[in-house]
Amino acid sequence: MIVSHNHSSFTVSDVGRSIEFYRDIIGFEVETIFEATGDGIQQITTFRGAHLKVAHLLLNGFCLELIQYIVPQGVRLDTSTNNVGSAHIAFYADDVDATYTDMIAKGVRFKGSPIAGAPGRPRVAYFLDPDDIPLELSEQIGES
Repeated sequence: MIVSHNHSSFTVSDVGRSIEFYRDIIGFEVETIFEATGDGIQQITTFRGAHLKVAHLLLNGFCLELIQYIVPQGVRLDTSTNNVGSAHIAFYADDVDATYTDMIAKGVRFKGSPIAGAPGRPRVAYFLDPDDIPLELSEQIGES
């Protein structure tokens, strides 16, 4: 029986650049950075000669794993949110408008400004990480 969430993971093109984004823009703390090679990682990934750079980042108990495949390098996918298999992570902000403005000033690319998708729903806005992975900024409704 599954009992808990361990981590979520994104494959990225440059783990260092992604660490800077997730740390400096979103507020994650870096837990570990390491390289993985050898029989174990080849068995896990099913790629012969696999060589990965991996980072584990933490934000209030949530673990995000960033993986860069050194060998074999993959291809960039179309991460449009309507594509099957595309995923995103949503982040709460204490002040959605101020956070949006701050992130824009830091060069973060948004698909639009925060807006409610339906009456009674939180105001949200999609933004993109350096690899165009969609992320969501969301306000908390009913929080005091």
